[in-house]
Amino acid sequence: MVAADLRPAVPTALASVTAAALLASIYLIFIWVPMEASMGPVQRIFYFHVSSAAIAFVGFFIGGGAAIAYLSNRASRLDDLSVACNEVGLLFAIVNLITGSLWAKPIWGVYWAWDARLTAMLLLALIYAAYLILRQSIAEPSQRATVCAVVSIFGMVDVPIVYMANRWWRTQHPAPVLGGDGSLDPRMTFVLFATMASLGLLFWCLVRQRRRLETLRRKTDALRREVQSLA
Repeated sequence: MVAADLRPAVPTALASVTAAALLASIYLIFIWVPMEASMGPVQRIFYFHVSSAAIAFVGFFIGGGAAIAYLSNRASRLDDLSVACNEVGLLFAIVNLITGSLWAKPIWGVYWAWDARLTAMLLLALIYAAYLILRQSIAEPSQRATVCAVVSIFGMVDVPIVYMANRWWRTQHPAPVLGGDGSLDPRMTFVLFATMASLGLLFWCLVRQRRRLETLRRKTDALRREVQSLA
């Protein structure tokens, strides 16, 4: 058990592959893929913007699934996985909102519009920000994990709403370019999925590190309570 705890949370091989994939994605985005005709260089934000949203959604779904499993069997490792995925997912959601604002300014003329999808994504980020605040404000571990599991599941429900917003309502977002009425050059599609893959690897590295931190924090808190009970 001690030896396992001393092993790095992210294996060297995984870290190396992730770094190589990220560098390859940057090359593909800024050098290899053709420039979009109407929007020009600013369109290259698209690859980070869409990919970060996709990774955030994956993180929230894994976090929500782990929360459901935690409520079923109360295993602490599932709460650790849930908070790790939700926190890293929130990071990618914030990246999505920032890149979206940077893209919107030259195309829409404003950094922010109360577009249905934008508003739903902002709400999603606020739900998980509240989730993290709750984790800091509830001291009792079991109660904290239970309350946060419920919030995590609630947040997960908002993910399909964000995804379907520009299908259900009239928004300033364009029609879907994947699985919708839009079209995307095959080379752009390749670069988009390559970027998703590289960010997915980064997501998993961050989740592994965050989960290790949460596990160590939980064990430290348990030891602290044990010492206090003996004092």
